[in-house]
Amino acid sequence: MPLGETRARPEFPTDALTGWLGDMVEAVAEATQTPPDLAGCVGLAALSTAAGGRALARPRTGWDEPVNIYTVVALPPATRKTPVFRAMTRPLQRAESELLEKARPLIEQARLERKTAEANQEKAERQAVSKNGDEHEQAMADALDAALQAQDTDVPAEPRLIADDLTPETAASLLSQQNGRIAVLSAEGGIFAILAGRYSGAPNLDVFLKGHGGDMIRIDRKGRPSECIDNPAITLGLTVQPAIIDELSHTALFRGSGLLARFLYSLPDSRVGQRLADPPPVPENIATTYDEHLRGLVHTLHAWTDPAVLAFTPEANQILVELHNEIEPKLDPQRGEWAHIGDWAGKQIGQTVRLASLLHLAAHPSEPWTIPVAADTVKRARRLARYFTAHALAVFDRLGADPDLEAARILLDWIQRTGPESFTKREAHRANRGERFRQANDLNPALALLEDHGHIAYVEPTRTGPGRPPSPRYYTHPTYRHQTPGQNGHN
Repeated sequence: MPLGETRARPEFPTDALTGWLGDMVEAVAEATQTPPDLAGCVGLAALSTAAGGRALARPRTGWDEPVNIYTVVALPPATRKTPVFRAMTRPLQRAESELLEKARPLIEQARLERKTAEANQEKAERQAVSKNGDEHEQAMADALDAALQAQDTDVPAEPRLIADDLTPETAASLLSQQNGRIAVLSAEGGIFAILAGRYSGAPNLDVFLKGHGGDMIRIDRKGRPSECIDNPAITLGLTVQPAIIDELSHTALFRGSGLLARFLYSLPDSRVGQRLADPPPVPENIATTYDEHLRGLVHTLHAWTDPAVLAFTPEANQILVELHNEIEPKLDPQRGEWAHIGDWAGKQIGQTVRLASLLHLAAHPSEPWTIPVAADTVKRARRLARYFTAHALAVFDRLGADPDLEAARILLDWIQRTGPESFTKREAHRANRGERFRQANDLNPALALLEDHGHIAYVEPTRTGPGRPPSPRYYTHPTYRHQTPGQNGHN
């Protein structure tokens, strides 16, 4: 069995979603014959697009958490990712068009005011140049007033909810224009290549790191005053091919900066080979309800400048306390089972709060701030968090984050290169001695993993006399054997 592929990856728990959202996820998955994980993650990203930067979770006094999320789903080519994206994001596109239509008169009015102010500025400047003496001084003051008036007359940007793959610089500009929020929803996932420096030649992650946590972004522009975005909120909803996940480890800064720790990962099994030829379409009533609720949530929150605060009940907060006590021992750097993904797992409680807030917004799309987030909502978010944890463990296995797994891969590479029928632990250590395997016992976790995965089989050594006990012997799987009997895989 391939290394790193034994972890159980549960199917997306659609029943943890609110009625209209869960109904749409299941219907789209059936209509497109795709795993529900895809529609589920895109649906959560759609909620984040509607609410990010306009709502704020408050589990208890002193703890505020943004509600925007980063999701990425890995599926092979030709698995119908685009139709799922289209179905789940269509209401956002409609809402964006409606916002633009509503804003057009205001934008045009501001444009005319700006044009008039600039004309007045030009006229006042000409007057200042032509005047002398006391009249010049007054004309200069009038010109200054006119210049300040023109500078203060802003033309609002056209409303945007969604952008395609964009550079960090473009993301910062859009955040500035859109009052601190923007979403990147893409069925291709080219954003990773852009962040790795496709256009700039060097990774530039700052905007996307701060856009997840809500940390202030300062924008410096030539010839204009610097601008601050106090609480930026970026949503990322991406699908990529599994090979892109594997390549994430090639850019060390992705992991070292904490970017990879901010994503909710999904690695569903493809349904290719099991798909129905003529599945039922999404029922019209389900699609209509989904459209109305998601667009309604966009319009409800869009005008908020200070975010709507979503308070949690004491019972809901208690569940988060219990979750903390459950997770904390697993993060222990020495003994914790999640120590190798501590950067990701350490954010799980915050991610659970974000997921609970999105579920709450879906359940109460009209006035979500008037009702506290209930304990049942946090329980459902906890189920989603467990799903994402299982998939994150699988992702970081692929990235070589587990040192024992990486050690097993090194040992397996030696077996594949040398092709012994069997070898002893002492022989394996002699051939692979180095920084990772300083002592023979350092091989134990790697040998155990290889045995669990069926690559080698342990044979109890037979002691033939006094002296040092024989080294444990392992037989390799027949597919690896390409040497004559008696060779032991070392020089």
